[in-house]
Amino acid sequence: MANPLHGEVEIVADGRRRVLRLSLGALAALEAELNCEGLVELAGRFERGGVRADDVIAVLAAGFRGAGDEAAALEVAQMRFEGGALGATKVAARLLSAAFTGEA
Repeated sequence: MANPLHGEVEIVADGRRRVLRLSLGALAALEAELNCEGLVELAGRFERGGVRADDVIAVLAAGFRGAGDEAAALEVAQMRFEGGALGATKVAARLLSAAFTGEA
């Protein structure tokens, strides 16, 4: 079970409930991977609705890594998420929010 006070968020991927977390290292890698000026820029994409599928995949993959699961972006791209692509996007947005606020 996810602990929102630790920035953890639950997701159902391939029929399994899993916990995601963006550690500081995962956040740094995410910035570099998406070539963002900062995570505020990435969070802004989600807020404005300008998020791309590769943004969602990268955020979720970073969340898996931050929680200790070494799922690669290619693996994440092939997963089936509860709620489909929209469900995955919502979880990615909650994960970013949790990283900044400590609340999911």
